[in-house]
Amino acid sequence: MRTEAINRAKLVFTLFDVNGNGVVEAEDFDLMAARVAEAASASGEAAKDAMRAAFRRWGTTLVAELDADRNGVVDFEEFRAYVLAPERFEGPLAEFAESLAALGDPDGDGMVERPEFMALMLAIGFERANIDALFDAFGPTEADAIPVATWVEGIKDYYAPDKAGIAGDHLVGSPAV
Repeated sequence: MRTEAINRAKLVFTLFDVNGNGVVEAEDFDLMAARVAEAASASGEAAKDAMRAAFRRWGTTLVAELDADRNGVVDFEEFRAYVLAPERFEGPLAEFAESLAALGDPDGDGMVERPEFMALMLAIGFERANIDALFDAFGPTEADAIPVATWVEGIKDYYAPDKAGIAGDHLVGSPAV
């Protein structure tokens, strides 16, 4: 497993632990979904509901698959198993990625503009400078937008244990200068 993947896993674990109790549990995904829905002010309720359902499925699947000691929560050591076997989560990850990216495209033109991207990523908990670096790494158009499909693939890449030098690495540590 690549060091970059471990670093990405550490960061996302801390973000998934929305209530800050040191473990990831299904409730954390409901809390995060509420924050993201609030940030998606231009999106319709159907898109927000789809995102909430995707977050809930993602959280439920992670806990069901990774909770090795069956205590109802996932600590970081259990979470690391995700990085080792991402194929177990392909369906929920794709649903999560697609629903999140769809919120960034409220007008349905297939493009995510920087303000929407920024709002959603801030709601998840990423750092502003790192979000900007990630958006720039996606190669925005002159209109400062990226294709929805680019963001979906970027989310999937973020969870891949064999990937390094990907756009998502900008979210970990210091932003690229």
